[in-house]
Amino acid sequence: MTAAEDVPPAVGETWPGLPPLVDHHCHGLLREVPTDVGPFARWLSESDAPPAPGTSYFDSALGLAVRRWCPPALGLPAYAPPEAYLDARRALGAAEAERLLLRAAGIGALLVDDGPLPGAPRTGAELAGAFGAPAFRVARLEPLAEAAADAAGRGTDAFLAGVAERIAGAAAGSVAFKSVAAYRHGLNLEPAAPSRAELWTAAERWLRTRPPGGRLADPVLLRHLLWSAVGTGLPLQLHTGFGDTDLRLHRADPALLTDFVRAVAPTGCPLVLLHCYPYHRQAAHLAAVHPHVYADLGLTLSHVGGRAPAVLAEALELAPFGKLLFSTDAYGLPELYLVGARQFRWALAEALRGPGWPRGDADRAAALLAAGNARRLYDLPERAQR
Repeated sequence: MTAAEDVPPAVGETWPGLPPLVDHHCHGLLREVPTDVGPFARWLSESDAPPAPGTSYFDSALGLAVRRWCPPALGLPAYAPPEAYLDARRALGAAEAERLLLRAAGIGALLVDDGPLPGAPRTGAELAGAFGAPAFRVARLEPLAEAAADAAGRGTDAFLAGVAERIAGAAAGSVAFKSVAAYRHGLNLEPAAPSRAELWTAAERWLRTRPPGGRLADPVLLRHLLWSAVGTGLPLQLHTGFGDTDLRLHRADPALLTDFVRAVAPTGCPLVLLHCYPYHRQAAHLAAVHPHVYADLGLTLSHVGGRAPAVLAEALELAPFGKLLFSTDAYGLPELYLVGARQFRWALAEALRGPGWPRGDADRAAALLAAGNARRLYDLPERAQR
């Protein structure tokens, strides 16, 4: 190795030689992307409310990140004004703009949350075709139970049998499960699996009081779903940290899962803490001390903008290099996949600069975070590794 090859990249550069990224948690693409500034920019916030008067959601760290990374993919200079960027997007046409943005992301495989989302987005095979990369299913637990309830009506035994059948069926065609218990109740759940009597009573009560199409938020039933997923042996992804206005942030601290993590340990089932911010240090600690716990920063790196290297470095203060994964958590706009990928690459280069770490060790760490950890954890087939 030459002296030039033994030093990290210069400030502002991305880490060279990374393999295609494995986006281990993302969502579908909109079928029609709005190209007026206001409607487009609404996709740049977790809020469902309008922005501050006289502004748009381009006036945010994520908005600046979109303007930094996306215009060059469409032939414009970085930080082109939103109006100029969207004019260029319209001139190219939706299909060509999407192709340029997605291929610039350098994502080699996607693990797609199949949870219900507004707008009937493109997922699965359609998403794989758009990226030119294999896509794998991550089955969301709560909709499986809600579908079982719709089919069973008020019959408690039929409902519980339906949940078991749907989880078994999903396990056969998925690489992981995902839970949004943090949204529905919070992560302050009792750690043990519910007893049969406790489960039956909770199911009967929920079915009796549930309005048509009502969401599952009962803590006993949520625990049952988590333990049912653990029983399959597939990795279980858990939303933690910030999200949209449906969330109570203090109930999404991953540290609240500590007793559940300990209870799951004898099974060996991997637990993957998603997003985590602003509790990413708590998540890093759990990943550091529990062999079956992994974490990512997901959409965090996009939303924190210029602080992305600092936040990733804070997670790496405790989390071993083999326990952090890359994801975008992108949904809707192709821009969010590109921004997530570019923010990660840039943050990784800055975070791995280190106090004179040997280049070979930093290269290994970079490859693990970018793709290697996800390939190993989800046992992805060889074609997802190219």
